[in-house]
Amino acid sequence: MTGGTKSVMAALTLVVASALIYGAIHAFDPYTVSIIGFVGVNIILAVSLNITNGYIGLFSLGHPAFMTIGGYLSAILVMAPERKAVMLKSLPDMLVTQHWPFLPALLAGGLLSAATAVIVGFPVLRLRGHYLAVATLGLIFIVQSFAVNLSGITRGALGLSGLSALTNLWWVYLFVALTIYVCWQLKHSSLGRTMLAIRENELAASCLGINVARTRVLAFALGAFFAGIGGGLWVHLVTLISPNSFTFLMAFQLVVMVVLGGTGSITGAAIVAVILTISTEFLRPVEEAAGLFGASQMIVAVVVLLVLIFRPTGLFGTAEPDLFAWTRKFTRRPDPSHGSQP
Repeated sequence: MTGGTKSVMAALTLVVASALIYGAIHAFDPYTVSIIGFVGVNIILAVSLNITNGYIGLFSLGHPAFMTIGGYLSAILVMAPERKAVMLKSLPDMLVTQHWPFLPALLAGGLLSAATAVIVGFPVLRLRGHYLAVATLGLIFIVQSFAVNLSGITRGALGLSGLSALTNLWWVYLFVALTIYVCWQLKHSSLGRTMLAIRENELAASCLGINVARTRVLAFALGAFFAGIGGGLWVHLVTLISPNSFTFLMAFQLVVMVVLGGTGSITGAAIVAVILTISTEFLRPVEEAAGLFGASQMIVAVVVLLVLIFRPTGLFGTAEPDLFAWTRKFTRRPDPSHGSQP
């Protein structure tokens, strides 16, 4: 498609998405709206995890740790100073007096998560394969331990409850669009091709002059930034956060979304995130009624095994399907050489 056609399609997509969000808010009950919100948050998390696990080939399980960091910081920043002075006795005075709007608090949580990823990334990303997976999994438990033991800052195991319900579908899908746009531009940029080159053959990429360590840390930090924002959105959607809000189980669920969709496929990760989130929520009442707790996890495990056996690269592999192919017959210019015969 030409540049003008792409602009028209982008504008049309924006209008349709806005109409759908407006309609969902006014047509569905609060529970269904919250499920749609969780779908958007999971899209953000799955697509951003694809930067590290898909683009550059790292097997990271650390997204829940960055979600915890971003969630706690955004919750503290938007909380009223009077409440912080009572609940969080050891909180520095500089933070007690802060009362930020929602958007800056979300961005601050994302930036703190990215900074943590940079600090942790240089020593941890020297590891490979399952060693890296274990190290990033350990990061989850380290962050949880800090959240439990720093009771004067985080209220320990009690967590922070009664938070303002600031997350709505507009905020969620604004960041969904931003995440997909950034990841799409990254994938089709020179930096994205550098990441893919490292994933395919790290030694060859290094011989070509690519700084492998710096590129790995950059991908890790960018994924952590969106994970921190996703954590902040999640916290202000459920209006609470505790050290156990984001566990290693969530890490495996996010990895499943990336693997099923195709490591490196933005579209695949987003589609699988939608399917898994909705199916899990609809299967939960069935599990409770039948007493088959954990049945949804078993079904997901079977699906993962089947995909790994019959399509190891996932549903889409690293490719991005052309979702607007149907528009070509309306936008394609006629070929003058095939005009009417005299």
